[in-house]
Amino acid sequence: MQTFSLAIHGGAGTILKKHMTADKENLYRAGLKQSLEVGYSILKNGGSAIDAVLAAVTELENNELFNAGKGSVFTNTGTHEMDASIMDGGNLGAGAVGAVRSVKNPIQLAHQVMMHSGHVFLGGEGAIDFARQQGFEMMPDDYFYSDFRYDQWQKVKGSDTFHLDHDTPDDKKFGTVGAVALDASGNLAAATSTGGMTNKKFGRIGDTPVIGSGTYAKNSTCAISCTGNGEVFLRTVAAYDVSALMEYRGMTLNDAMHEVVMNKLKPMDGDGGMIGIDSLGNCSLQFNSAGMYRAYRKSDGTSEIAIF
Repeated sequence: MQTFSLAIHGGAGTILKKHMTADKENLYRAGLKQSLEVGYSILKNGGSAIDAVLAAVTELENNELFNAGKGSVFTNTGTHEMDASIMDGGNLGAGAVGAVRSVKNPIQLAHQVMMHSGHVFLGGEGAIDFARQQGFEMMPDDYFYSDFRYDQWQKVKGSDTFHLDHDTPDDKKFGTVGAVALDASGNLAAATSTGGMTNKKFGRIGDTPVIGSGTYAKNSTCAISCTGNGEVFLRTVAAYDVSALMEYRGMTLNDAMHEVVMNKLKPMDGDGGMIGIDSLGNCSLQFNSAGMYRAYRKSDGTSEIAIF
C-alpha cells in the first residue's frame, strides 16, 4: 500500500489549559477532528494532496472558533480582511490572496488563482473582482461577526495596538489554520488561511499568503504550513527554509523544522510553529509557544489530536 498522510493546525501561541474550559476544549478538538476526517477521507479514497488540504482548510474556515474565514478577527475599521495560499509540490504551482473581504472561503479563492488566473498572488479589490468573476459566494459582513471576536476588538479599538488573536490580556494566539498532505501518488501539497491580527491597519498582510514564508510544498522535500508572528516568518522565509535545509544540507524533516522553529525563529521573537510532511509521509508538528491546535493521521494507522 502506498503511504499517505495529512496534518492540520488551527493556530499556535499562549494556549494554556488553565484558561480553557472543558467544553471549549472539546469544541476545538471536535473542529480539528472534523477537518482531519474530511481531508483524510479524500486521501484514503485515492484523491490528491491538493484536494485534501483544500477540503481540510475549508472546514476550518467554516468553524468560527478559528481565525480564518467565518471566524476572522476585526480590523481597525471593523471589517474582516483575510489572507490564504495553497501550493502544489508536484509542479510548484501556487495561488494566494491577500486582504480579501466578503469571500466565504479564501482558500478556495487562492486555489482558483492557482488554476485559472495566470498569476500567483492577487490582493485587495482585484482579488475580490476575480472572485466575483469566478462565481464565488460573497457573504455579508454579519456572516463573519461573532461576539467573541467583537469583544476582542473592543479592547483595543481606537488605539494603535493590535493583537494576535487572544482570549485574555496575557494570552498570545497566532490565529491561522493550515494543512499539509502527501497523497498515494507521492505528491505533496500545503495550504494556509488566516484572518490576521485584531485591529490591524493599512491592509496589513502577514506570512500566510506569501509563498515560501507561510506556505511551501515541493515533492522532493516537504510540505509546510506555518502559524506565528507573521512579520518574523516573513523575514526568515520560514517555510522555504525548511525545504532548503533538507535539499541542500540533507537534513531530515524533523531536524530541519527544529532548526527553523527553535534556533532561527525563537531568538527573533518568532513565536509560533509549523506543520510538515515529507516525501516519505513522515509528519512533524513543532512549536516554540505554549501550545498549538494540531492533528495528524497517517495511512499506517497512527494519529493524534492535541492542543497543549
